Amino acid sequence: MPRCGGPIQKRRIEHVKKVIVVASGKGGVGKSTIAVNIAFSLAMLSHRPRVGILDLDIFGPSIPTLMGLQHSDDPHLTSAGALVPIVNHGVPTMSMGYLVPRPSPNSTEFEGAIVWRGLMVQKAVQQLLFDVDWRDADGSSSGLDVLIIDMPPGTGDVPLTLGQLVIVDGAVIVSTPQDVALTDVRRGIYMFKKVSIPITGLILNQASFLCPSCNTAHELFGTSTNASRLGIPLLAQLPLVGGVSWGGDRGIPYVLEGKNGVDKDGRAGEMWRDAMNEAASKIWGLVHS
Repeated sequence: MPRCGGPIQKRRIEHVKKVIVVASGKGGVGKSTIAVNIAFSLAMLSHRPRVGILDLDIFGPSIPTLMGLQHSDDPHLTSAGALVPIVNHGVPTMSMGYLVPRPSPNSTEFEGAIVWRGLMVQKAVQQLLFDVDWRDADGSSSGLDVLIIDMPPGTGDVPLTLGQLVIVDGAVIVSTPQDVALTDVRRGIYMFKKVSIPITGLILNQASFLCPSCNTAHELFGTSTNASRLGIPLLAQLPLVGGVSWGGDRGIPYVLEGKNGVDKDGRAGEMWRDAMNEAASKIWGLVHS
């Protein structure tokens, strides 16, 4: 039988000027933490762009915890039935984590596991992409200058659905230096190229450990030479910093820690924040070039 209609046409997300995905082929490399901190570093650029965060990790959403919103109320709906983002630290967010049953703060049970097949996942992804109103709650703003999308690991239904439906302006790849992580990153880069999503560059997380007594950098998990073989721009190399994990668990992005974070984590904390802010400036320039 002949196919009905033509190919799917990619489109912009309504009220969003630019879309940047943050992705990795491997889970556990700090992708979601990096996504949140990229969003805030972009929001703190001199011209103060309006930035939002969309969590597309359907099965393991991390943005509610990283933003301190894991116990927030359910999202409201507009008169047209669109989801209203939940805001913390001045940045609007949306996640599947807000739409499933959540335990009370003192509960030891977890009720929010999602056990879905492909078609249900695709439907949820489409709702998160196209049924969220990114304007201010009172409709006073025109929307977002940049939407950061936190992708799930791997090359499955979610990234393919996104790549087929949405015009994406850039992909920031996150990895640690180990070959086992970089091997999966190569697969992710290949997938993005197949769906015509431009690669903005690589952020190498946990690239080194800065000795607090001698300020010597030790490459515990491999060298940046491994990453250079990916053939994409290196946006930043982030050292191991304890405060990044501490802040993430408490819903405080590390770039918001300011002087307190730098004092606590020493030179490594300062290097981390400087590298992240520099990466944000590069990302902004690349997606607007």
